[in-house]
Amino acid sequence: MRLALFEPDIPQNAGAMIRLGACFGVPIDVIEPCGFVFDAAGLKRAGMDYLESAEVARHSSWDAFRIARRSGRLLLTTKGEESYADFGFAAADVILVRRGCYVEFNLLYDRGTQFGLRTGGDAEAILMSLPSEVRWP
Repeated sequence: MRLALFEPDIPQNAGAMIRLGACFGVPIDVIEPCGFVFDAAGLKRAGMDYLESAEVARHSSWDAFRIARRSGRLLLTTKGEESYADFGFAAADVILVRRGCYVEFNLLYDRGTQFGLRTGGDAEAILMSLPSEVRWP
């Protein structure tokens, strides 16, 4: 299993995830761009002193990440019907962590969605097609 950080923007949060990966032996993927300079000095200032103990792979973009990690299920929803405690995780699974909401990610990056198919993944066209007012449950 792997833990992937999609465009992390807070070094302290990224540091906490990398520390988690180091402590539990879970490899970490960092999908850039980051909202901060991703280097040992910056992460150390954020309280991250486990960088040498963690297995961290950096990817320049979402597409680069998908090429590098072709196998396994990508798990990223917070709205699942099944509890994570009851879910059957597999060794090749990747747990994706990102700020914001899954809907935004799905509209912008999942070419399998209806919007993505109609627009070829064009983010501006997708955003223009949304209603002017949206209410989240």
